[in-house]
Amino acid sequence: MLNFFVGWVCFLLGAIAGALIGLGFHREDWLGGYQSFRRRMLRLGHIAFFGLGFVNILFALSIDDMSIQDYLTRAASLLLVGGAVTMPLVCFLSAWKPVFRHAFFIPVLLVTGGIIAFLFGGVNIAIS
Repeated sequence: MLNFFVGWVCFLLGAIAGALIGLGFHREDWLGGYQSFRRRMLRLGHIAFFGLGFVNILFALSIDDMSIQDYLTRAASLLLVGGAVTMPLVCFLSAWKPVFRHAFFIPVLLVTGGIIAFLFGGVNIAIS
């Protein structure tokens, strides 16, 4: 399934991003210091790969046990994949140009929509 694959790709990208970012972590002044906006956005992007990778894998494993309606399954799947792609992207773009921070609503809406679609489908099945 798509979400299972995307989850594992996110883990790989998270490991690569962590290794690349880690090359400069030993310098206290790197990217303006530990508390700088740029450095925090890079760390958030790195962790977003892992966090949303887990969410996608958990979704993939969960839908086998639930008979979610097809249209809700497809919607949840695509929304969660979209969130997994856009959240690290917005984080890294925000580290590059802070104006991109205004785009955080995009991955947040995608992930929230995916979770709602998943839950709505599960609730419909539970009530039926």
